[in-house]
Amino acid sequence: MDFFSQVVRDFSALPCMESWDKAQAMFQQAASKKPGHWFIPVRACEAIGGFPEQAVPAMLAVGCAHVGILLVDDMLDDDPRGEYHHSGMPAASNMACAFQAAALHSIAQCTKDALSRLAALNSFNEMFLFTAFGQFLDVQPLWNESVYWQVVKAKSSPFFGAALQVGALAGGGTLEIATQLKQLGYLYGEMIQIHDDMHDSMEIPANPDWLQGRSSLPILFASLVNHPEQAHFIELKERINEPRVLEEAQEILIHCGAISYCADQLIEKHDEARKILDSIPLADPKPISALIDEVITPVHKLLENHDI
Repeated sequence: MDFFSQVVRDFSALPCMESWDKAQAMFQQAASKKPGHWFIPVRACEAIGGFPEQAVPAMLAVGCAHVGILLVDDMLDDDPRGEYHHSGMPAASNMACAFQAAALHSIAQCTKDALSRLAALNSFNEMFLFTAFGQFLDVQPLWNESVYWQVVKAKSSPFFGAALQVGALAGGGTLEIATQLKQLGYLYGEMIQIHDDMHDSMEIPANPDWLQGRSSLPILFASLVNHPEQAHFIELKERINEPRVLEEAQEILIHCGAISYCADQLIEKHDEARKILDSIPLADPKPISALIDEVITPVHKLLENHDI
């Protein structure tokens, strides 16, 4: 079954969407990239012993939530790639509201059990609330690492927790197991954020984290931790668009231990996630095991490529 094609078809069948060409085009474009996190509910469904097809409404909900969140993120970040540059902020904001509502509509179809459906709806409502708060925090100045983790726990973790929880509920999993997977998803969200921060900070050309002065974990480490090149790194951040400045700043991330620190944090959280997974009585833990292991593999490659 081509799950991404199916969710595109199901999206078009949602209320109002059949006549909303712009929303359809936006969703189709996002689905064409086959984002791995859209597939998380299917993995959770398989892990509790359900059939993958049962998770399609949950997958659609995750996809709608993702598109809506990105619409808002791009406006808050002043991202030059954002849809609001084409549609305008009022239209993009309205579209974000529509995608959020579409996600909740789809969640309501993911299970016939009333208690499970209520739990799934509550999970997504909670996720939207925490994400909005996290987005608010994310545009404030980051002064220390504790604030960084506060942003991550609000903005990133709830999305992945909800995705695992609703996938389990869609497959007929118990509320207890679905809640355990939700907690695992929160930790997985922290892993994803660290992974993305490491990748983005070493990306060429400069990632928006550099261009917009945002403090990903490696950049925050190099800016705040006392090391011989700290002052020079802070000065380089202000000139990141100049030739060879990015390369020099990235070299400092390696030399000062920022990348190693992030790798240690990621490995520690991966080990914790493995322990949580081992404690959950799943019919088949392999889909979730593969999910959390996939985050570690690129980090090992990054460390090898830079001789760390």
